[in-house]
Amino acid sequence: VVVEDQPDVSAVLSAYNQQGDPTLYEEYYSGLKHFIECSLDCHRAELSQLFYPLFVHMYLELVYNQHESEAKSFFERFHGDQECYYQDDLRVLSSLTKKEHMKGNETMLDFRTSKFVLRISRDSYQLLKRHLQEKQNNQIWNIVQEHLYIDIFDGMPRSKQQIDAMVGSLAGEAKREANKAKVFFGLLKEPEFDVPLDDEDEEGENEEGKPKKKKPKKDSVGSKSKKQDPNAPPQNRIPLPELKDSDKLDKVMNMKEAARRVRLGAECLPSICFYTFLNAYQGLTAVDITDDSSMIVGGFADSTVRVWSVTPKKLRSVKTAADLSLIDKESDDVLERIMDEKTASELKILYGHSGPVYGTSFSPDRNYLLSCSEDGTVRLWSLQTFTCLVGYKGHNYPVWDTQFSPYGYYFVSGGHDRVARLWATDHYQPLRIFAGHLADVTCTRFHPNSNYIATGSADRTIRLWDVLNGNCVRIFTGHKGPIHSLAFSPNGRFLATGATDGRVLLWDIGHGLMVGELKGHTDTVYALRFSRDGEILASGSMDNTVRLWDAVKAFEDLETDDFTTATGHINLPENSQDLLLGTYMTKSTPVVHLHFTRRNLLLAAGAYSSQ
Repeated sequence: VVVEDQPDVSAVLSAYNQQGDPTLYEEYYSGLKHFIECSLDCHRAELSQLFYPLFVHMYLELVYNQHESEAKSFFERFHGDQECYYQDDLRVLSSLTKKEHMKGNETMLDFRTSKFVLRISRDSYQLLKRHLQEKQNNQIWNIVQEHLYIDIFDGMPRSKQQIDAMVGSLAGEAKREANKAKVFFGLLKEPEFDVPLDDEDEEGENEEGKPKKKKPKKDSVGSKSKKQDPNAPPQNRIPLPELKDSDKLDKVMNMKEAARRVRLGAECLPSICFYTFLNAYQGLTAVDITDDSSMIVGGFADSTVRVWSVTPKKLRSVKTAADLSLIDKESDDVLERIMDEKTASELKILYGHSGPVYGTSFSPDRNYLLSCSEDGTVRLWSLQTFTCLVGYKGHNYPVWDTQFSPYGYYFVSGGHDRVARLWATDHYQPLRIFAGHLADVTCTRFHPNSNYIATGSADRTIRLWDVLNGNCVRIFTGHKGPIHSLAFSPNGRFLATGATDGRVLLWDIGHGLMVGELKGHTDTVYALRFSRDGEILASGSMDNTVRLWDAVKAFEDLETDDFTTATGHINLPENSQDLLLGTYMTKSTPVVHLHFTRRNLLLAAGAYSSQ
């Protein structure tokens, strides 16, 4: 069903004109309810999915045709039967009591224009069709045909647990077709260059830390599998920036650090270092930490962005132009000389936004910082001068999240206008607009190969978008509340998502399936991070805890046979307690951000709340 972006409101709502007798609506609904509750167990779970969408459409139809009292009584009689995870939607619905209310309500317009998707086995569907046609119950049959999309599959009906795991989003489940497209989830090949070995470092760093050209005596770390990953996208599928010399140096540093990395696992858990923001009366709303863990940034409700150095090395700005002209450009330590010692401090405050800052992201090369705000802009700051370079205007409403691509240059933002945008730092306008979510885009993440972007939304779905053409290639449903955190596994195969329902769900990107559910948190999950080699998943929540999960075990023996993929039947193992490796309480600090250092020390951050 193709839905225009701004549907003509009157045209959309006029679909509700073909009404039946308003006094019979309760009878129709309770008749269907009776039929479903008396059907065989195997069909009952599947057919029960009809209750909610039919309830909403019948209620809206009554309201639209101005049968206000019938609508009210219909709502009161049946709203208690709906599943608990539709509570928030029902609250919105109960406030729509007049035809005029429906005009301006975006959520309802979306519900109206997008067909609610139900996945039902052929047997259950035949049973329903027979019942509705025998009963001459045309009103319900009309709604089913007009407003529901029934994705019929052959085979066994699904059980209550299987259905419960997948439903709960604003528009029902995803059609199976939506998750069939091929996704290149593999990693791009790392560029080759020699890594100097440790013992030769001293003489190797004769000029400004650059390693001498050696006879290729390959270090074990440098020679990581040079074979192309069969699931990787072509290297040039999207243009990525060239590596600068400084990036190469950084990669070398990274490899040296990796050689000292702790191998984590169920027997060897990471140490956790918690950065607590004390007296953050400005209201901490976002945190990010650089890849090399040298700087931490906080976005605050008072519209400031604050950058701290977490190493003894202070933050310094570049000297003024007049002073720079005096420097000998050829000297070895030119990069050191251009810095102005007078500006050295542990903290820099960046002013410019005019509303709370909801997202922050450092560029991989640590030269830039992004921040996005309620003021509708994304700002790019220089970490050389600590000034704002660009303000990107495209979202007219609050921007909830932003993130740099792992290769730099590109970044993504998502906001209240229900779309995510892909930008490049040197373009004023977005390069791609990802439209499809039915409510705010609350979080955005790049896939490690930078060819895809995942977005989580208040419509309780996660979508995966192709950067090349802007297509949506995966829709994941199953969360029962707005999504607030996303994390890709380092190998690019899996995605972990966290939401206000306190559950962490695990997805297999290649097959487009949910493969795990981690239960334990009692409040919104705001932070998710995989350890550097993907053995451990850390989750941080509003419930003031950090939890560590065994990612290896969670993903090891997945049944992703063709049958599962074809029907989308999943049997989630009820073993989330076996996967939980540890729970760490803070005194009274909700966890806003998690980060694994290059050596697998886990850093966590949040603001102490006194209440």
